[in-house]
Amino acid sequence: MKVLLVFAHPEPRSLNAALRDVAIKALEAEGHEVWVSDLYAERWKAQVDLGDFPELASEARLKVPAASGEGFAAGALTDDVKAEQDKLLWADVLILQFPLWWFSMPAILKGWVDRVFARGFAYGVGEHSDSKWGDRYGEGVFAGKRAMLVVTTGGWQQHYGPRGVNGPIDDLLFPINHGILFYPGYDVLPPFVVHSADRIKESGFEAIAEDLRERMRTLATTPPLAYRPQNGGDYLIPNCELRPGLGEPGASGFALHIRPAAAVVEVVVGDAQRAV
Repeated sequence: MKVLLVFAHPEPRSLNAALRDVAIKALEAEGHEVWVSDLYAERWKAQVDLGDFPELASEARLKVPAASGEGFAAGALTDDVKAEQDKLLWADVLILQFPLWWFSMPAILKGWVDRVFARGFAYGVGEHSDSKWGDRYGEGVFAGKRAMLVVTTGGWQQHYGPRGVNGPIDDLLFPINHGILFYPGYDVLPPFVVHSADRIKESGFEAIAEDLRERMRTLATTPPLAYRPQNGGDYLIPNCELRPGLGEPGASGFALHIRPAAAVVEVVVGDAQRAV
């Protein structure tokens, strides 16, 4: 497979950098091709501004979605953005690696998403009608490709558990996994999360590294998170609301948008043509 690893950490001697190198070696040992976008090392421009749209008049009011779509359609986005889009089209798998800062990704990585996931490329595509509301959430340009997160946190694992004060890690990562990766079609794999990153001693690193190697070895076979496809029948269109009666009893919020294990088995057994 072809793997694009987008790396966002400013310190080349960090735990994140060491894990990145472990992942690259493990992937290459399996025969995969690896391309790395090291955002800090490459001094990636994070902010969206008028300079991103060379064909837009300098006196024009900047409406980012419209300018993004027009620039993409005209092939007039900046060279750095077009290069990253080409990498995404090349890759079978996208890995985003970053430390969890203030409950999200570093600004430089969010800026990569803001600029690279242009309208017409990663969103705003497909039929919008009473029966289908765009190619998104399971459909889109990245359908059939895989994606996953490699994340470090400063807090303990318990802090991010079901009753942890920081909130469950799956909920904190939902906007990225579901809203950034699943939205344009990726099959999203469970994240690889390392907690208490600043407290890991050299003696404990190898166990974490081996766990990461195993995730890289099983990159093609790990079942993705069972997010509900938007246009697969679970949602009312065009309202895009979950149909009444779906979801585990008492479930609310993000959990509603993940199919229960029993429902996944039922769909797969009853309709072998549907991949869920």
